[in-house]
Amino acid sequence: MSKPDALLVDVAALVESGRSNQMALTVVAGGTVITGRLAPEAVWRQRVSEVLADSARLSDFSATFTTAAPEEGPPTHLHFHVARILQGTVGIPETGGMYRVAIEDVSAWTMGDFSYSDH
Repeated sequence: MSKPDALLVDVAALVESGRSNQMALTVVAGGTVITGRLAPEAVWRQRVSEVLADSARLSDFSATFTTAAPEEGPPTHLHFHVARILQGTVGIPETGGMYRVAIEDVSAWTMGDFSYSDH
């Protein structure tokens, strides 16, 4: 188990405290590049719950994302929205997705997100 980057934990804590969803970040976790914007966990959970509630097949899972108690201590995860996994010059999914990444799994990161083009 690796030790989480203290600076990245501080960035995540600022996102959590401000309830902002405008912090753009790119991380490498498990060899995968994920780029997008961070959201506070509560906001991320609410959005995931709404998406699941709108699904005929997945609506039963919606409540799972609204019943969690907030954790004490520093953040342990990054909560991305409007995020993409980068593969070559393509971002997947095209419209952006919702990803939860353990901070201890991040091996590299940078502020900002990457633009992609199919040109």
